[in-house]
Amino acid sequence: MSGARPQPWGDAKPQDLSFIKELPRLRVEYAKGDRLAFLGHLEVLETINRCIRRAQLPFSIGNGFARRMRIQFSQALPVGASSVCEYFDLRLSEEVPVDEVLVSLRAATPLALAPSRAAYVDGRAPALESWLTRSCWKVLVLDCAVGASELSGRIGAVRDAGVMEYLRGDKKKSIDVSGALVSWECADVEDGVALALDTRSSNAGALRPQLLIDHALAGAAGEARGYDCLKVCRTSQAHEDANSGLLVNPL
Repeated sequence: MSGARPQPWGDAKPQDLSFIKELPRLRVEYAKGDRLAFLGHLEVLETINRCIRRAQLPFSIGNGFARRMRIQFSQALPVGASSVCEYFDLRLSEEVPVDEVLVSLRAATPLALAPSRAAYVDGRAPALESWLTRSCWKVLVLDCAVGASELSGRIGAVRDAGVMEYLRGDKKKSIDVSGALVSWECADVEDGVALALDTRSSNAGALRPQLLIDHALAGAAGEARGYDCLKVCRTSQAHEDANSGLLVNPL
């Protein structure tokens, strides 16, 4: 595998970027382990960029002023969440067998961010961040103030209420929970309540599991938030076809 190098413009004008779609587009699935749950999205991106360089993959570099690697990531995880199904798309200057890519990346990547699968995808496909519109989550609510049955009912009430307002920093935000929450299941476990959530994202935003649970448990334990802590893990991502409603796997 040759080292990375900027791609020449050739006869293309600076504003004509159509040639990028012809570059091999490698999609990689990787995990974000429990130990890295509180590592921010930007730190994850920077770490993966360094791992790709250490793996000496022939990645394509943009011809703009910043000369950045041509890479796209799936939607950012909430801080505090782990995952077994994160993705990035990397443009290569030459196609490399997938098995070789995985061997090189695994050797250059910390175990908690290790890639699990990879495949070449259509270079003209939409960007991952907007294309992946469905996520499934497993959540453990430790020392929950209510049981599974009551929590399920409270989540249903939040969904039926429709628009949920919340603060992100000093900014007032809102999200339509009736469209963003597809389904949920709750079960009592030894340490609290276990949830399985299926959510939908759109241009209007994405529903974070902690935000949903915080609203569902509001007032359940007086002034307290209603639980000791949450363990959140994203277990799958998919594209939901607007016409058929069928889910398309990223790989």
